[in-house]
Amino acid sequence: MRRLSPAKVNLHLRVLRKRPDGYHDLATLMQKISLYDELEFFPSDRGISLRCPGVPLPENEDNIVFRAAKAIFSRAGFRPGVTITLHKNIPLAAGLGGGSSNAAITLLALNELFQFNFSSEELRELGATLGADVPFFLFPGPAWAFGIGDRLEAARAVPSFWFVLVNPGFEVSTKVIYQNLNLGLTNETIHYSIPRFLTREDVAAGLHNDLERVTLKMHPSLGEIKELLLLNGAAGSLMSGSGPTVFGLFDSEDKAEKAKSVLKKSSSWSVFLCHSVD
Repeated sequence: MRRLSPAKVNLHLRVLRKRPDGYHDLATLMQKISLYDELEFFPSDRGISLRCPGVPLPENEDNIVFRAAKAIFSRAGFRPGVTITLHKNIPLAAGLGGGSSNAAITLLALNELFQFNFSSEELRELGATLGADVPFFLFPGPAWAFGIGDRLEAARAVPSFWFVLVNPGFEVSTKVIYQNLNLGLTNETIHYSIPRFLTREDVAAGLHNDLERVTLKMHPSLGEIKELLLLNGAAGSLMSGSGPTVFGLFDSEDKAEKAKSVLKKSSSWSVFLCHSVD
């Protein structure tokens, strides 16, 4: 069995408060995009085996894919195993949710492959034990995520876009970025109004990421990438997640392709062209 594992971008991200448990309450609008890893699954009678050819990822329980397989087997009381091969295309530690997506697709694939018949809700509950973004990749379409990212609301009206993604080639630690936000603890009730993103103009005007001020201060080159995307026709530009990947919004493939061509020629960055997917 082969399955594609999509990346995501955050079109809007507010950090509402720091929680007593050390996590942060968020309000974020996430959109899956057509930049994919690929996973292959083969039934085995030798437990769980994971291969990640060509990338410096662990192939044991330190990998979220391995933990996802172990979690669903444990929930099902299943003793044999599976051999998984993960082919990475999504940059590592890039703010694009690659690991969370891989875990979600692993849950979906093994549920189908071994006919466990867990419901979508059961899979999302299991996914939440693996990582805050995992339930989103088990949820259809774009969605607002709240809390630590585990409470989801459908955002069906969000218009589709073409995206040019620019990854500068270095990794960013999500933990370090949040530590540098310097938010104080609060138990106050949060009052937050969800912006309305009904048109492409709404989305472009509403692009926002509270984590940008931390990551861009640490890596000023990301600000330059944002400016280049805007100069080359993007309707808006934003850093995704905790970074360092920056994306530009385009309303047509032609415009996006032209911008991608310019940015690839003028730098050593990794540049990707993709579009919204459900």
